Amino acid sequence: MGTLRNGFRKETFVLSVDVGTTSIRCHVYDKAAKIRGSCARKMTLMYPEPGRVELDPEELWREFVVVVKGAVNDSGLQMSQMEALGISTQRATFTNWNRKTGEPFHNFISWQDLRAADLVRSWNSSFTMGAVHSVMKLLHFLTRQKRFLAASLVVFSTQHVSLRLAWMLHNCPQVAVREGNCCFGTIDTWLLYKLTKGKNRPSYTVCDGVSNFLCFFLKMCWSGFLCSLLSLPLSIFPIVQNTCHNFGSSDVSIFGVPIPIMCMADQQAAMFGECCFDTGDVKITMGTGTFMDINTGNKPHTSIAGLYPLVGWKIGSEVVYVAEGNAADTGTAIKWAQELELFSDVRETEAMATSVEDSDGVCFVPSFSGLQAPLNDPGACASFMGLKPSTNKNHLVRAILESVAFRNKQLYDTMLRETCIPITKIRADGGVCTNDFIMQLTTNLLGQSISRPTHFDMSSLGAAFVAGLGVGFWTCKDDLKKLQSTECLFQPRFKTGSVKDQYKSILQSWEKALQRSMHWYNKS
Repeated sequence: MGTLRNGFRKETFVLSVDVGTTSIRCHVYDKAAKIRGSCARKMTLMYPEPGRVELDPEELWREFVVVVKGAVNDSGLQMSQMEALGISTQRATFTNWNRKTGEPFHNFISWQDLRAADLVRSWNSSFTMGAVHSVMKLLHFLTRQKRFLAASLVVFSTQHVSLRLAWMLHNCPQVAVREGNCCFGTIDTWLLYKLTKGKNRPSYTVCDGVSNFLCFFLKMCWSGFLCSLLSLPLSIFPIVQNTCHNFGSSDVSIFGVPIPIMCMADQQAAMFGECCFDTGDVKITMGTGTFMDINTGNKPHTSIAGLYPLVGWKIGSEVVYVAEGNAADTGTAIKWAQELELFSDVRETEAMATSVEDSDGVCFVPSFSGLQAPLNDPGACASFMGLKPSTNKNHLVRAILESVAFRNKQLYDTMLRETCIPITKIRADGGVCTNDFIMQLTTNLLGQSISRPTHFDMSSLGAAFVAGLGVGFWTCKDDLKKLQSTECLFQPRFKTGSVKDQYKSILQSWEKALQRSMHWYNKS
């Protein structure tokens, strides 16, 4: 595909922006999915009060425009050669703004924000929630259907947008809901509104709907019942799109030419970038946290152990679901160890871990933000256990790296047990996957081959793929599979049973350490 200029057909490209928690990056991709130009900027997180985390919407918009123009400039190409713009964003960060003027009523409330913690606790211990749980337990007893058992265990958390939004509507008097002048949206919706200059009522990305918002049901519509229960007016919510493809084009005044726009949530985008298109395909992203996703096909997964059912993507009439488990403190734990001066360069950790035969009985529990699936304890603490006079830095570093692989195995076993879906392939990405010790140990413990791609920024690539498919830059998902590149294929070095025997006592000690770290911060 190309653009006709003066009788000649110019080569065209796809732009993709990944909006993370602390940075925003843009790449220019060619038809071979190679990066031709890049630009990145840091984002400033604001902490107005303890437990509150915010982002300036206008700063984010300015930096968004800067990285797009910067990436095109870095590529030496022209904006008119850009066929489409894909956007991947962090999930569960939102704002509200004036429908008429486009002015935000408040800063973005980050997914890390804890201002609604008391409201979450109040709802989870309320008579209403208790009644819902009791009815669901009764329905499960009568029908033995797993979905009712799962519903009997559902609780709110501060990471869900629902109660943080309810908190803002009750505590932010400037939000003009009664005047019918309020728009709600996550980062993708806000960017779409700005890019189109508010010409249309914002549209919500179905890729991100379920993962961001409890009131958005798997039927692809807003739940009037839940919105009413939480006192959330339906009028503020964006229109739901029928597809993850075209959301319109950017206004010509922004980039000089109109560019078709498509959006996706970060983990779903990474799944798409890894070409995990088939049921049973697994993606492991190891960055600040670990996110393990499995393609569950055209049916959402009902979990009782804390796996999230998410809409992966919707292209045309095809809806693909994924189940996701996460561990919050992967890269966080490694960065913490570096700040303690256990090592000066992250690249040293692999050599340090392999310089000792084992961790000398030391176990590390990576739970600075609590423990997620399958233990689901927000009150767990991070800890070292089993320290001895013989323990040195190498043992500590090995224990930290082992804990990452152990959590991977825990999530993987939970996924296998709950979904009962045969695994077809596993691909890993994210900065932490560059550590060969973690990758090989994870491979051994899972007893499965794991591919590590040449390109680690999978969220950006996935958004580019979706955008490219939307405009015909790529014709089908089979074309995308042919573009997949693998830097290293990790194979289990022992039979699965042998690895389990080798690590059996170590895993038992580590699981004991997990139990002793649980409920540490719970109020008695």
